[in-house]
Amino acid sequence: MIAITVDLFVKYFGMFMEGMGYTLYMAAITVFFGTIFGTLICLVRSVKFPPVRWLAVAYVEIVRGTPLLLQMYLAYFLLPEIVNFDISKMQSVLVALIMNSAAYVSELIRAGIQAVDKGQAEAARSLGLSSVLTMKEIILPQAIKNILPALGNEFISIIKESSLGSSFFVGELMTVRSLLTGALYLTIEPLLIAGCLYFFLTFTLSKLIGVFERRLAVSD
Repeated sequence: MIAITVDLFVKYFGMFMEGMGYTLYMAAITVFFGTIFGTLICLVRSVKFPPVRWLAVAYVEIVRGTPLLLQMYLAYFLLPEIVNFDISKMQSVLVALIMNSAAYVSELIRAGIQAVDKGQAEAARSLGLSSVLTMKEIILPQAIKNILPALGNEFISIIKESSLGSSFFVGELMTVRSLLTGALYLTIEPLLIAGCLYFFLTFTLSKLIGVFERRLAVSD
């Protein structure tokens, strides 16, 4: 089995690297836009108008309380009807990933904001800064810095969750595994290769995040 696995990896190295590239691309796009939308959701949750605040809370709870695969299927089937034009499988999967990530990132940012000393906001207001400027210039920069390691962990989680995109054959690692399994009638070997590549990505990134956390701690 080991020999077959090695031979399979060498023979289809290009396909696996392409799949790994798609996986990293999906994770990077998801975390980037998920952070933007998550920040907006977090800010909406802080507004004083209850219906708007409740809407943001409901969004977070619904997204966190339903499976990501279900959200992908809903995006795949409903999104073209909502926007009234065809979108690709990759785009629908990315929309679902971003919407899912935004809900979790909003909670990370909310925790980061709560971790900032309230005395800083009071001091900013005493100097004449508005609530919006206080949030923009004082609170949010510190909150983002506090949650940067958690955002790195979110990136790692998205790398693993992107494997659900194989249900739509969007080209990531598990799609490559499915294609090779169907073409070569091999089940275990492609799974082992995909598992090793996922482990390589997540282990490497976790170590880099650890280094980044230590540098942040030193800078503080």
